[in-house]
Amino acid sequence: MRWQIIAVSWCIWTTGTTLGLDAPGTSNPPGTSNPPLTSNPPPSGPLHKLFEQRHTWWGYEFPDEAIRHGEYANADRITDYSLKTIDRRHRDTQAHLSQLHKIDRSTLNADDQLNYDLFEWTLTLELEEHRFRTYLAPLNARSGLHHTIAQMAIGIRFETIDDYRNYIKRFRKLPTLLGQTMKLLKQGLEENRTPPDITLQGVPDQIDALLVDGGLDMLLEPFNNMPSSIPTELQQELRVKFETRGHAGAWYLLSKYRSFVVSQYIPNCRFDIGADTWPEGDEFYTFLLRKFTTTDMTASEIYDLGHLEVNRIRKEMLEVIRKSDFLTSNPEASTIDDDALFAAFLHYLRTDPRFYYTDPQALLAGYRNICKRIDANLPKFFGNLPRLPYGVKEIPAFMAPDQTTAYYQHGAIANAQPGWFMANTYALKQRPKYEMVALAMHEAVPGHHLQIALAQELENVPEFRKHAWFDAFGEGWALYSERLGIEIGLYDDPYDDFGRLLYEMWRACRLVIDPGIHARGWSRQKAIDFMKANTALSELNIRSEVDRYISWPGQATAYKIGELKIRELRASAEESLGEQFNIRAFHDVVLGSGSIPLDILERRVNEWIQHTKKK
Repeated sequence: MRWQIIAVSWCIWTTGTTLGLDAPGTSNPPGTSNPPLTSNPPPSGPLHKLFEQRHTWWGYEFPDEAIRHGEYANADRITDYSLKTIDRRHRDTQAHLSQLHKIDRSTLNADDQLNYDLFEWTLTLELEEHRFRTYLAPLNARSGLHHTIAQMAIGIRFETIDDYRNYIKRFRKLPTLLGQTMKLLKQGLEENRTPPDITLQGVPDQIDALLVDGGLDMLLEPFNNMPSSIPTELQQELRVKFETRGHAGAWYLLSKYRSFVVSQYIPNCRFDIGADTWPEGDEFYTFLLRKFTTTDMTASEIYDLGHLEVNRIRKEMLEVIRKSDFLTSNPEASTIDDDALFAAFLHYLRTDPRFYYTDPQALLAGYRNICKRIDANLPKFFGNLPRLPYGVKEIPAFMAPDQTTAYYQHGAIANAQPGWFMANTYALKQRPKYEMVALAMHEAVPGHHLQIALAQELENVPEFRKHAWFDAFGEGWALYSERLGIEIGLYDDPYDDFGRLLYEMWRACRLVIDPGIHARGWSRQKAIDFMKANTALSELNIRSEVDRYISWPGQATAYKIGELKIRELRASAEESLGEQFNIRAFHDVVLGSGSIPLDILERRVNEWIQHTKKK
């Protein structure tokens, strides 16, 4: 899962930023894949002028995002979330789409036709989502104003005096952001556009963790090792100015925010958990499924697919159980039926100390070792590797209790920031070793880091292409990446292989649970029970996951649908090309256009197959 650290709505919208090992870049080896998109002379004309106009607009309207991508033209500002500005941005986007439609797509070359299609996709989604007014619910346990404030120093550069001065200026604008956020939340209460109250129960504790025992000290970190190019006296002056006007102000604002959230907001939020209880009802959930899967699959089709996948994976899991040493150490289990065997094995996994670390640093070291093993195998599977390195570190303590097991936080070469595989060290008894290989492959390489870093390094494409994000593609690729561990040889241990299957089962369960909750009236407890019966996830993780599906409807379906499409395309390529099939070339084609909708991915892979056949 990639992470977002800006203040975002209940349903993350497409203007959100992506977050979110030493893998040296390589050139395209001869015959490995199609050549990268090129344009010579440099792109020009009405289409690219529109792209430039939109990008300049984006940098001004969302300066928080822009600086995390290394663009500092508006670094003294923060995003305006007033209702007036949100409505004006909607009109701007309508105008940009209208300008696009004045351009005759048929006159464009193949590269620009793809650029046109992706630009149209992005703008259309933004316009459609606006009518559901999701921006009136910018709070849940994983995102909100408190996350935004606490992480304002993350992922950006601190190299010059202006970098520090702009950092302080952004903090001075936080009172305005607080007022705007509270107005959005109040309007959401009036229109019944709120997160379900159950998903907000951990928010007060998160804010408390920031308000006590130096929880906000992370904001001071940029001043702890300031560049020597800044005179010592000025360093001290900047630090004092921030401590008195920035750090202290953030503490006061969060205190005020907490009071509002606890006394006025949470008690009046929706009790119902389904997206079908949003004012637009089923129409809202239908839109979300299309947005996140980039398909026209219905809730019923996704639900039925989920059951098929659960049953298939369950059979594979039983095969792996019988390959492990469980039956040797528990011979009585060989006489029980499959359901009882599965339940007994899950109990064993959840309770045996051999599967858990007792030291947070040992957990992090374990992930780093796994990542090194994966790194060494990447050139066998990819012709193109990113220049941007990544590392492993722990999730901040204030958000860890309500956070997932891990997430990816993107870096940027322009900011001298690596990508980060963020691992949760809270409640180590809930973080089993057997899931670590699959998780590392998903969040780091060849999953999110490899895909997102390569997209950021695309050449001769409009800027929006480098930062585009379609969940079915991005999360589908990361889930597909977990399975690559079989070919790399990382699942020779049956417990690691079972961990891989557990993670695949976890995503298959989402196909059942998400539409179950949002289209079929499932209760939270029914979703929890279904997950407990089919996965070895801990009680803490299961409750956290189910609450995530409640608060982010539709998104969880993207993983499996995207992964199945990529696997389908690979199988088609292998069958069509036979001995001509090259795994490195296939992966380079899949990743070579950045994040794209699944129908466009299918089209590009099929074009590559036909191109390869002609060689």
